[in-house]
Amino acid sequence: MTGPASVLFACTLNSVRSPMAEAIARHYFGRRIFFDSAGVDPQPLDPMAAAVMTEIGLSLTDHRARRFNVLADTSFDLVVAFSDEAYREARRICRTAHVALEFWPIETPRPAEGSREARLCHLRHIRDRLLTRIRDRFGAVAIEV
Repeated sequence: MTGPASVLFACTLNSVRSPMAEAIARHYFGRRIFFDSAGVDPQPLDPMAAAVMTEIGLSLTDHRARRFNVLADTSFDLVVAFSDEAYREARRICRTAHVALEFWPIETPRPAEGSREARLCHLRHIRDRLLTRIRDRFGAVAIEV
């Protein structure tokens, strides 16, 4: 059975979870699957998300936040939603298209409260959960963190 040829990762802001997922998936599976990301209410990239990705050798410098309605212009085989808002929007859009939809409840990044190290630790946890889910969903590869 073949997997999807194109995947959209969607979350609320397209500033942490979906750009992280896009970068991870592209790095490990980008030769055989096209990956992109979008948000329901896109915001600028969280610099701490970029920092925790740099720790594992991946860059988010090319990321540009995009609105979720990208589906109206582009065909994806699979949409992976990380938030309730993104899942609702994906269901609305996918009703009229032949697109598979999956909901991966990855916790919402915490606001910029608390110490820098506590926030980085939380974002590392999100990154590592995404690494595991992506590896499990799109094929096992040796991923070292």
